[in-house]
Amino acid sequence: MNKHLRSTEYLLFSVENRIARITLNRPDKRNALHPAMLTELRDALLEADDRNDVNVVILEGAGKDFCAGYDLAGAYAGFEGGTPPWDVNRYRTTNKSIDDDCWNLEQTQKLNMVLFDMHKPVIAKVQGNCLAGGTDLALMCDFVICTETAKIGFPAARANGTPPVQMWIYHVGPQWAKRMLMTGDNLWGREAARIGLVLDAVPVEELDNAVNELARRISFVDAELLSAHKRIVNTALELQGAKTLQRLAAEMDARAHLTQGPRRTQFKADMAEHGLKDALKKRDEPYGDGMVKAHWLNGEEGAK
Repeated sequence: MNKHLRSTEYLLFSVENRIARITLNRPDKRNALHPAMLTELRDALLEADDRNDVNVVILEGAGKDFCAGYDLAGAYAGFEGGTPPWDVNRYRTTNKSIDDDCWNLEQTQKLNMVLFDMHKPVIAKVQGNCLAGGTDLALMCDFVICTETAKIGFPAARANGTPPVQMWIYHVGPQWAKRMLMTGDNLWGREAARIGLVLDAVPVEELDNAVNELARRISFVDAELLSAHKRIVNTALELQGAKTLQRLAAEMDARAHLTQGPRRTQFKADMAEHGLKDALKKRDEPYGDGMVKAHWLNGEEGAK
């Protein structure tokens, strides 16, 4: 019996040869995240971190995508019928104030932060879409290996808010972080590797081998030594303000949610009247294909 992981409705979990494999398992929904799924993920990560037969973790998504973001179909996605089994007026769930919103964002943020705080290293294996909430997960991992044609970005930054889990600055520096967030554009995996957002980008058919080989090599190092390596590098990130920045990112996202700017107002109106698909289409239309068009990234060798 697993000590931490009591339910796996939305995940697959296995251990072999000192490697734990955790798979987001909602392929029909492009592995979109919701509270119940994130709670399971936290429990699976703690299970892997606690087990003596695990030295390294692979986090992946079932099907064509790693994770297309948060499930926006309903504010309470993940509950049967879309409604939580409690009186919403008794709790902060309805985000009546900016503090309510901050509180709720911080609870979700804590689930993501397990990736940073756990002692054992985690490799994100990214294919297809890695968008919005998908980047919240991937960029908290210790390594990201993706396909050359993976699509990575935070398009929700165009109208819906700012990333409440903020690791962009630590991977790519201030100019590229601003470039990505202020347009909501996406990068192909190959370009993401060139600017340091991911460790490596490989052809689709080589992804399994690339991730498995890195995990295999790491797995031969004792868990205690792996922990020392991870914790000293992450302490350096904390000295650069990484933990404090997460709190501020949640507060700034809550602040952004209060804006009555025309694009956010229009998005909410479109979603209420026509549904999520139409609202997303109208939000993203001005951006064309939504891909970064930097000359040195998109030359003859750019991903197609």
